[in-house]
Amino acid sequence: MQHDIHYPNQQQGLVLPTPSMQNQIHELAKTLPPPRKQNTACDACRARKVKCNRLPGQDKCQHCLSKNYACTHFVQQATSEKKRSSATSRRPRNLSSAGANSSTHTPPKYASPGPDAPSSPSTMTQQNQPLMVRYGFFPPLTLSTPTHDVLKFVFAPPDQPGSSMSSSPSQGGSKYDIWGDMAFKLEDAKFRSEFALDLVEVFFQIVHTRLPLLNPEQFRTRLQLQGSAVSSNTPPLHPALVATVLAWGTKFSEHPLLVADRRRPGGQSLLAKTLIDRARDLAEALKVHRIPSSDHVVISLLLEPLQNQNPEDPLGFHGFWLTSATRHLLDLGINHKSVMANIQDPESRGTMIFAWWMTCISDAYASAYYRRKPVLDDDDYDIDFYTVDPVNMEVSDGQAPMPSPREQLEGYYRAAHSLARTARQMSRQLWRPATDSDGISFENLCTFAKALTEWREEYLNLVGVPSNFEGEWDFVSAVSSCASDATYHVMWIILFNALDDFGIKELNAGGNLPHNHAAIDDVKRKVADEALHGALRIAGLAGVLTSNGYLRLDPAVMHISCILAGTLLARLGRPEVANCIAGLKQYSYAYEEAGDQANEMNRLFNRVRMGEQELHHMASVAPRVGGSPPSSSSPHSHHGHGMMVDDTTHLRTNGSSSHVFSQPAGNFSKPSIYGQ
Repeated sequence: MQHDIHYPNQQQGLVLPTPSMQNQIHELAKTLPPPRKQNTACDACRARKVKCNRLPGQDKCQHCLSKNYACTHFVQQATSEKKRSSATSRRPRNLSSAGANSSTHTPPKYASPGPDAPSSPSTMTQQNQPLMVRYGFFPPLTLSTPTHDVLKFVFAPPDQPGSSMSSSPSQGGSKYDIWGDMAFKLEDAKFRSEFALDLVEVFFQIVHTRLPLLNPEQFRTRLQLQGSAVSSNTPPLHPALVATVLAWGTKFSEHPLLVADRRRPGGQSLLAKTLIDRARDLAEALKVHRIPSSDHVVISLLLEPLQNQNPEDPLGFHGFWLTSATRHLLDLGINHKSVMANIQDPESRGTMIFAWWMTCISDAYASAYYRRKPVLDDDDYDIDFYTVDPVNMEVSDGQAPMPSPREQLEGYYRAAHSLARTARQMSRQLWRPATDSDGISFENLCTFAKALTEWREEYLNLVGVPSNFEGEWDFVSAVSSCASDATYHVMWIILFNALDDFGIKELNAGGNLPHNHAAIDDVKRKVADEALHGALRIAGLAGVLTSNGYLRLDPAVMHISCILAGTLLARLGRPEVANCIAGLKQYSYAYEEAGDQANEMNRLFNRVRMGEQELHHMASVAPRVGGSPPSSSSPHSHHGHGMMVDDTTHLRTNGSSSHVFSQPAGNFSKPSIYGQ
């Protein structure tokens, strides 16, 4: 007898699966990809293409908290709205008159057309979006974006989420008011172009003479702001490069707009600070730090000294861009002589070789300054010293043929490379956990002292400040020679500080010493003498540059030397620290943190004068160090560099600091490396 199989809910169209079917479904489900996780990232993190990390109970993600963004989700809302609209459009339409007359929903736009666009309800809803969202990142800026559009982002109003963006100058206020009473002119496209051209010229007159990484003529041609016809085959400049050059210009420009912006306590320009942040944000958004290219190398090298030079600043990203440039150069193979030989364009080849040596030497010096291991080592490249092509002699003013500016650098880079190798050797031995806990071995100490002494004998008279100041000195010659001179002397200060912090390994261990105490004390005293002499020397040079107003125009070349020399003099209670304090205060015009460093140095000096002891392992030589300059038997006196603070005061330059603005772009001599 047959029985019909009856499913209870069959009439309702529902068939319940049997246990075997459930097992099969379960096994099949394990092979299927997981459902797509909904992207809930905020607008700023979407623009940066990074994970949006928002802690439970907080309204903002960690990135927006650190940047003080509004942490909006407009793109997510637009996507959800678009999905709802698509689902509605796929449903069967009601052919009634009511359905026919119903309005369709148009998703709002989330990329602002720029500050020139008229206000509308859609733009008004964007006021709380981060600037990177409002100006050009949805859709994103690309390498083909015209420079005019890049300026809209760079000179966009201050990013103030929640503030009114609809006010105008005629109503007694402007969205630009925080940047001074002339900043409202940035609303005009023509003024933005003229202002940008002014900043570019300031860059080439001041910064380019120290960091000649760009071709001024090519840059001006590709800037495409002159209003002249440009070939369609000429690509626009990299947006991040434009933003970086403009940010540099705001540090040193005397444009009336910036003068008005600096009329505030401390004399700082808020516009200059904003442009530095926007240059860095734009570089990050365009993946300058990720993708190796020649443009990205140059941008990274220009960004590094542009930023806050205080390594303790959590938002400073200290050393990040220098490391990025180093990694890009290695990826491009610039460290191989064979690769460089295959670059056909002489200009491109010269730029890359120059960039390599700037990176190589800066990495070594920075490792010594900031107590870290260097990224590069001596065997990471096979180029002996800076050189581009055979010397091309040029005739100037009917005089004898002269080499081109970059070719004049060969002697300076030979000297800088030699000192960089010693700095790398010091860093790899001094900044190790074992040295921190055990001390510096006497053998390494002797090796460092010998290497520095040999460098002085071979190079200092060639690249440092000469003992007889004959002829006139311009801005570049003075700062370059002073920087090279200071870079050598600061190495002794670094060695002294390491000895004071860690001590000598053999003395720390106790017991039977392989060397007698007299030999160890002699080396300690030599380092102490050299460090004091170096600090006084740097203080004297800083005083000369400050009196001529040159540190006001210096892109951080003498900055670290003033800090380290001044700190040592303050620890010793030496009144010559006043020169370093004055120099840092002049630096604060372009680098705000220098003012704080000057104030802290002054407080340290006052504490020591009140009797506070600042020395540790080097306290045994403190009376000699703190009491008088090195004796006449010091080896300095045999090399024409034994002069102290007063000996440098007769160095005079040809006029005031304003004369640098009359120097033709690229007309420089003996440039040095940033970070020295």
